[in-house]
Amino acid sequence: MKAKGYPLSQFRQACTDEIDSGTTSKRTGPRGPPEFSMAYEQFMPGATAVGIAYKDGVVLGAERRITLGNFVRSKSGKKVFRITDSVGAVCAGMVSDMQNLVREVAVYSKLKELETRKTLKPNSVAKLMSTLMFQNRYAPLLTQVILGGMGNKPVVYVLDPLGSVISDQYATVGTGEETAIGVVEAGYSPTMTQKEARDLAISAIKAAIARDAMSGNGIDILTIDESGIREEGVDL
Repeated sequence: MKAKGYPLSQFRQACTDEIDSGTTSKRTGPRGPPEFSMAYEQFMPGATAVGIAYKDGVVLGAERRITLGNFVRSKSGKKVFRITDSVGAVCAGMVSDMQNLVREVAVYSKLKELETRKTLKPNSVAKLMSTLMFQNRYAPLLTQVILGGMGNKPVVYVLDPLGSVISDQYATVGTGEETAIGVVEAGYSPTMTQKEARDLAISAIKAAIARDAMSGNGIDILTIDESGIREEGVDL
């Protein structure tokens, strides 16, 4: 696979070289040769993903469109993932990187649960995912992640491609995040119900879809509470 005519291995090496020299921007990618900056923008698929912690649980949502540059690769891409029985995630970026990352995190989480005979909490899963992403920092996983679940309280975490972890009550990532975050901030309340959180997540993603050409074609919602994880689709 190539980006703007450059092999993926060469593009990843450009990322590595700039990380080593301390000139990489986590938000905009390599800033060195212009051709690699353009390759980064062309290679990264667009998306809008939202995570909201409400009083009894967490709602995670993402739209379904997968793009490469100005080409719509798929209209039914899945960007929501179950990791454990109480933790889920949504992503923006390379879905293949996220699929492999989720598989690896899910296996390690299950092994830890079998070893300790305890359910792994969201903060532990977030730290595990962060470690795996940081281990790949010289060939970064090209994905942004919102991870959420039920621990002592509902919580969401945002992880960037280099493994930074930030906890919050709500978050958005992807090319439509700037539009989506405005809707979420305007309507968010820590005491909101599951229905209110679900409706807010859908409204935020719809607003992003209206302005972001790289987002669209329906929404997938993951709801996590004390009863477990439920997944549903919303056709637009």
